[in-house]
Amino acid sequence: MEFVRSFGRVGREGFTMSINHPIKTTRRAMLAASTAALAVHAVGAQAAGSPGDKIRPIVLLSKPQASDPSLFQAAQLAAQQWRKLGLQVTVQVVSASEQNATVWNKRDKWDMTTWEMVGRPERSDPDELVFSLFNSSLADNGYDFVGYQNPEYDSLAQAQRQELDRPKRQVLVKQAQDVIGKDVPYIYLVYPRRSAAFNNTVWKAASIVTEAGIGIRNFWTFIGAEPLGAQKDMVLNCNNEIDYISPVRMDAIGSWVTDLVWDKLTRVGLDGEPRPWGADSFKWTSDTTMEVVVRDGMKFHDGTPITMEDVLYSFELPTHKDKTPQFFPFVSNIDSVKQTGPRTIVFTLKAPQASFPTTTLSKINLIPKHVWEPLLTGMTGKPDMLENFNEEKHVGSGPFRFVHWRNSEEVMLEANPDHWAAPKLARWILRIVPNQEATLGMMKTGEMNFLSLFTGDPRVLAELPKSAPQITVVTETDLGFQFLAMNLRRAPFDDPAFRRALSASVSRKLMAAAAYNGFGVPAGSCVSTALPFWHEPGSLIDGGDVKKSADMLKEAGYVLDGNVLHYPAGKKETLAAG
Repeated sequence: MEFVRSFGRVGREGFTMSINHPIKTTRRAMLAASTAALAVHAVGAQAAGSPGDKIRPIVLLSKPQASDPSLFQAAQLAAQQWRKLGLQVTVQVVSASEQNATVWNKRDKWDMTTWEMVGRPERSDPDELVFSLFNSSLADNGYDFVGYQNPEYDSLAQAQRQELDRPKRQVLVKQAQDVIGKDVPYIYLVYPRRSAAFNNTVWKAASIVTEAGIGIRNFWTFIGAEPLGAQKDMVLNCNNEIDYISPVRMDAIGSWVTDLVWDKLTRVGLDGEPRPWGADSFKWTSDTTMEVVVRDGMKFHDGTPITMEDVLYSFELPTHKDKTPQFFPFVSNIDSVKQTGPRTIVFTLKAPQASFPTTTLSKINLIPKHVWEPLLTGMTGKPDMLENFNEEKHVGSGPFRFVHWRNSEEVMLEANPDHWAAPKLARWILRIVPNQEATLGMMKTGEMNFLSLFTGDPRVLAELPKSAPQITVVTETDLGFQFLAMNLRRAPFDDPAFRRALSASVSRKLMAAAAYNGFGVPAGSCVSTALPFWHEPGSLIDGGDVKKSADMLKEAGYVLDGNVLHYPAGKKETLAAG
């Protein structure tokens, strides 16, 4: 019997840190050399009439130095430049959880923040970054957390996802990067050069594989890693507590777990291209229809078979924008899903979408309807969001089964021997170790055998094999990027001229050299250099010119009165300090 499900057309440890943070001698020398010739440009005559209100003190949120030293250092360096322009900038250190909660859930309550879009396999197609980050329909509770609004950009971002001709789409993606470059909702810093490591006496080197733009910490490594001896547990690390482990929410670290516990219809391969996974096959039958044949015999970890009802429901649940706003953009273009055979479904899209096999089919997790439908029903008419719900048992169907989650300590998974791609290792144990020096010590002693994340001095890790030859280090330019986000809902960041001036004062090359010790590629757009076909090479600006920034502010009407920057004449400050 044919089963049809149609989708509606719905739209998407806090303390203040002193600025006198010590910088290593090499960094200090580099900074002195690069800034010695720079002097703050004093505005000569004031603009006609009295200047507007003085700009209130600005707070820049940052995670602790121990958690991410490079991004913390970048925030300090940027704040130093902005103080030369007459701004009062405080770098406020908060925990990762507090930063996430403030930026994501209190969208009108912060000024600036350090942030990172991490490299994920599905971002090998630029659509998620180009479309979701800046689409105005996602400003209230989606990925457009800075509140960027530009109808021209919305049209351009929509056009690139609908263009099926790859070279023509490339032009549109690069045009989108140009528009963002002019409007400056972000101040891009670097595409990190990520280093990860493994113990080559525990794991067969050939089984630790590199994924383009991701590195060796990837799905294919985790299911294919071959033990060389009696140690069959992979013990790895992360630097922050995990906020969510959920198939309908993306948490920076939690998504490492969801990727292993839940299956998807497709997976992104090592080459960045989608390949069948929970599907036996997928193919376009027209510009707006895709036929998918679902793999037979799949089971959830509670022993129940995956039915076509479960597959259909997996794509229906995220359409509830008020309950799953993070995942809504990935299904918003689906008009209907129809079962046309025992294991065949057809997706009909509202408009062509070139990225669909990558950004939707490899993004949506296959979930048990019998678990999630009652949860959704119970939240109907309530302000609660389903994406904030953490399951107790985490029932997926993937190659690893959930064992336990002890926050601030570890997450443990075990291999699922009944999976068609059963891992070769026994258990996957993620230890939460905030201190970066401690992670290196644990690798040396064998307490850990896979260093999955290191945010300390990358030069130290690069030198580690010299004293510990059992450790192999692999470095890759990330698909993601680190940046400073400005809240466009709040003055003075609602003024593109002001944002452009701040951006012009920040030298990305200096950031990459001084804050990242050379382990970062200067960034100019949301599309990494790890994606050379899509990246716009002309997006990078030199930056670092304080005089130029001051001239830009003066031209826009801002007035430097003594050491304090004021708004243009007649403009009032509408927010309380801080």
